[in-house]
Amino acid sequence: MSREPRIDAYIAKAQPFARPILEKARERVHAVLPDAEETIKWSMPAYTVSGKIVLITAAFKAHAALNFWRGQELESSHSSVGAMGQFGKIRSLDELPNDDELDRLIREAAELAASAPAPRKVKHAPKPPPQLNADFAAALDKAPLAKASLEAFPPSAGREYLEWIAEAKQDATRQKRIADAIEWLSEGKRRNWKYESC
Repeated sequence: MSREPRIDAYIAKAQPFARPILEKARERVHAVLPDAEETIKWSMPAYTVSGKIVLITAAFKAHAALNFWRGQELESSHSSVGAMGQFGKIRSLDELPNDDELDRLIREAAELAASAPAPRKVKHAPKPPPQLNADFAAALDKAPLAKASLEAFPPSAGREYLEWIAEAKQDATRQKRIADAIEWLSEGKRRNWKYESC
């Protein structure tokens, strides 16, 4: 087993309660998976097999967490499975499952990482194009520069204006938004121009 110095440093800097939790997870990974490699992912200790993540551990101010990469596919008798990480907010070694349970989960997570493709995210149908408000359309017809800017924007930037105007609940609010939109578009500004970096 080659120990990753960055993980040694991470554990050394962790709160005193978290150190034995992180060490225990590390010990069990190497007991079950002698070929496991240590690395840092997203600034946290991670254990991989053939480059595929099996387990990530983390320490915070008041708790630690163990997160199996394919944890949603594992079954456990531990009451906190499905919470933060697979065992919720861990504050002591007593809150970890026993070695047999932890070893089984590590083994199953490694098998999943090696054999099964990661579950694909469900693709959602694209949003229907937003409707151009009639009053906004009339205002755009009277302001060719604003209309040209809106048409030149990428679809997402145009959608922001159309949805913003459509979301107005009162006519007075809608008219104010249309006036602002025409002014900003005439200057070539996107809907959220105030928040864009200069």
